[in-house]
Amino acid sequence: MVSVTLPSSRSRRDGLAAFSAHLLVALIALVVVGGATRVMEAGLACPDWPLCYGTFLPGRQMNLQVFLEWFHRLDAFVVGMGLLVLTAVSWWWRHELPRWFPPVATLALALVVVQAGLGALTVTLLLPFPVVTAHLLTALLLVALLSGATQALWGSSPPPQSPGWWPWLAGAAALLVLAQCLLGGLMATQWAAGRCLGNGEDCAWLLLHRLGARGVGLSVLLLAAVWGWRRPADRWLALASAVMVLLQIALGVLSLRFSLALPAVTIAHQLGAALLVALLSALVVRTSPELNHG
Repeated sequence: MVSVTLPSSRSRRDGLAAFSAHLLVALIALVVVGGATRVMEAGLACPDWPLCYGTFLPGRQMNLQVFLEWFHRLDAFVVGMGLLVLTAVSWWWRHELPRWFPPVATLALALVVVQAGLGALTVTLLLPFPVVTAHLLTALLLVALLSGATQALWGSSPPPQSPGWWPWLAGAAALLVLAQCLLGGLMATQWAAGRCLGNGEDCAWLLLHRLGARGVGLSVLLLAAVWGWRRPADRWLALASAVMVLLQIALGVLSLRFSLALPAVTIAHQLGAALLVALLSALVVRTSPELNHG
């Protein structure tokens, strides 16, 4: 007689965590491709939505700009379908998961629907900067949600004891980074940095972004130093956060030094922002026993 071993609650949780981690990678790629689309001025390369030139695969019109916009939409579709599956499975297995996870998955699914709507508006309204900025901010909020949820699912043991104010401190750092990303998005979608460097116009946006970068960078470095000292088990996350924020500052300086003439540097700067948001979201969960082990 053949016995069938059903997956345990732990194996299901680990499998869902792995699936969520893959979605997180796809979402960060979506942010990066979106940044490349903006930098290469490909936001309107497909003049219609959701199709591109009236078809799923515009082979005759395909060039680099069309490919970027087309691939951006394809990745968004994959992420949306993945979140739909994640939400459905989380409610099906809700008795074996932290009680907060199904609502968080549902919120992520709702955000990706909003994201799709904002993506449609960027095309139909011809790239208005408030909509483009909201599109980026929604993507980063999704990165934060998925990163934190993945970390919580992987938490198999109680985290090291830490003061009750740690989650609030980590959350404040994450919010500061998101605010800096929003400021950078507003500056980028209005091409304010280019106008400032080119003819001295709209330099207030660039000045605010530079001042904000100093404060945010210092707060993340301070948090990473104290965190790595007090919590040796999480030292790798502290080191990764510190390295990422230093890299972000270097990429920002480099992009200005070359007057935004190197698209790869600008795209890497947006990638660094998404990775930093993901790292700090994982930190918030690691410092919260209720989330990490709930």
